[in-house]
Amino acid sequence: MLTLEQKIEKLLSRTEALVLLCSKASGYWSLIKFCFAIPLVITSSAMCVINSISDNAEDVKIPNICVNAVSVLIMSLNNSIKASEKCDLFKRIGQQLELLTGKIENDNEITDDDFKLLAMTYENLVNDIDFSEIRETYKNQVRESFKDRYLPLQLNGLSGNNKYHKKKSSGELVNIENV
Repeated sequence: MLTLEQKIEKLLSRTEALVLLCSKASGYWSLIKFCFAIPLVITSSAMCVINSISDNAEDVKIPNICVNAVSVLIMSLNNSIKASEKCDLFKRIGQQLELLTGKIENDNEITDDDFKLLAMTYENLVNDIDFSEIRETYKNQVRESFKDRYLPLQLNGLSGNNKYHKKKSSGELVNIENV
């Protein structure tokens, strides 16, 4: 059975790992959001240039249709991917996890009741994270950074510690690679 200090250390380590993971995920989705914004600026600028080239609307009808079609396609993809929402979500959850880390680190006396409240806050934040929207490379980077510390369950499954051993019927652990 873990002592309260060990539980606190475990929660702190897991929270710090998720702060780093959410920071990486937020940065990634911010880049995706930026990549969608640039073509929209270019197509808007192209529309201005095309429309100012000629006084006759018929001369610029086809280029206008093409540029509008590209703009609509980009906006549709952006709305489908929802990069802006994902960026904001990971940023918000990362900030909340950082606040939780600060509470754990700065509180000198954490009682069992305090710990239960902190652990519940942690679990609620973890439930809000969509781990499928985080690149595997970021998960692996965080796992590697925290390899000697406690990891959240969602990252611990990536560590490979579940594939080396299994129990024989006698209860003895064996290396799967040797079986």
